[in-house]
Amino acid sequence: MSITTARGDSGNTTLLTGERVRKDDLRVEAYGTLDELDAHLGEARQAVSEENVRQILLEIQQDLFRLMGELACKSKSYAHPVTEEEVNKLTDRVREWEQKVHLEGLVIPGNTPQSAKLDVCRTITRRAERRIVTLSQSEPVSDFILQYINRLSDLLFILARWFEQKEGAILYAKNK
Repeated sequence: MSITTARGDSGNTTLLTGERVRKDDLRVEAYGTLDELDAHLGEARQAVSEENVRQILLEIQQDLFRLMGELACKSKSYAHPVTEEEVNKLTDRVREWEQKVHLEGLVIPGNTPQSAKLDVCRTITRRAERRIVTLSQSEPVSDFILQYINRLSDLLFILARWFEQKEGAILYAKNK
């Protein structure tokens, strides 16, 4: 079976629920940005030196497939939606890593190769969040998707700072 169908040549695509929508539809824009994030997380997973962080990033990538699937469903419910449990797991992870990182102010991002990759992921997460919020203004979106993506950017931020702290490379913004 070929991945080439030519069905999208006219600028339309098919959602998981069968509806045809334009490729610039808010829903497609939202899950497409998560797809971009997924690719960058894969790159970050290859770049980080710590196996426990690689495992966290892989778990997030698995969760993102479910978020994208849920966003790709318009007229029917997705079989495996993101739940409060996943949101709580991310919240707990953020708190766990916050205990390891001692911040003293506003941080200039990207001071190690590992933190720079995580910071790119964080900013793509924030863009995905904006796309999802825009979508939620016109169509129903699960609160858990919004909560998950918000926590994810926090986790990526604190993981990046952990790598910088580990290498003595946290750089604070100067207040003039």
